[in-house]
Amino acid sequence: MARVRKAVLPVAGLGTRVLPGSKVTPKELLNVVDRPIISYIVEEARASGIEHIVFVTGRAKGAIEDYFDHQVELEAQLEAKGRLEALEAIRAELPKPGEMSFVRQMAPLGLGHAVWCARDLIGDEPFAVLLPDVIVDAETPCLAQLVAAYEKTGANVIALEAVPDSETHKYGVIAPGSADGRLHEITAMVEKPPRGTAPSNLAIAGRYVLRPEIFEALAGHETGAGGEIQLTDAMVRLMRSQPFYGWAYEGVTHDCGDKIGLLRANVALALKRPDLGAAARAAVEALL
Repeated sequence: MARVRKAVLPVAGLGTRVLPGSKVTPKELLNVVDRPIISYIVEEARASGIEHIVFVTGRAKGAIEDYFDHQVELEAQLEAKGRLEALEAIRAELPKPGEMSFVRQMAPLGLGHAVWCARDLIGDEPFAVLLPDVIVDAETPCLAQLVAAYEKTGANVIALEAVPDSETHKYGVIAPGSADGRLHEITAMVEKPPRGTAPSNLAIAGRYVLRPEIFEALAGHETGAGGEIQLTDAMVRLMRSQPFYGWAYEGVTHDCGDKIGLLRANVALALKRPDLGAAARAAVEALL
């Protein structure tokens, strides 16, 4: 069984939920404590054994590619001033040769279309998808948990999170079958079901391990909710010939594509930092 070596990060979205902050700065480069959101996502991918990351970008997203490149003048100034800790921090973000590729999504046609745009770089092997505005704070990286489930089942695996029944209309939701601990058989999926119609409260949570046949299921560019090409709809089509499982992961989700979610991520992750936690707690308590 081929192992999961590649990941797709769809970063072409407009970030409308965090406007005006994302008007000029891509939402993926908004800071959480002292580094951008995308840094946490790449860190998770690397810690989960991913060797090649494919960024699906769009117009005005060139700064993401620049972030993962040398900034020669800045590095020279830091070295000259003896700011070696800061220099090491920015160099730690840089990719190894061949670790990252960038492909353009020419129009905002949905998550499914963004994944389809990476097909030639992924090829005929299983791969991961990580939504770039969802940070999962977990002792074992969320994607690593999914990869372990894939290695056990050999099947498509989706991260699951229980959400309030009143919120299910905002997500892709699964209908669960038999369960083995955190591993759930998936019998059906629906993208953003109308209120009161969701088959469960288990929402698809922004991490996927998919077999390459998903590209064939996306090739027809069929549109769904919101008039977009939905990844969930393509997975439903692929379910006719392949099994899907959901993994109810261990960890805390921070939706950084939402203003309050971004605020919560900053506070929660600052409080966990050994170097900043005490000062962050004092600052928060001073506001209460």
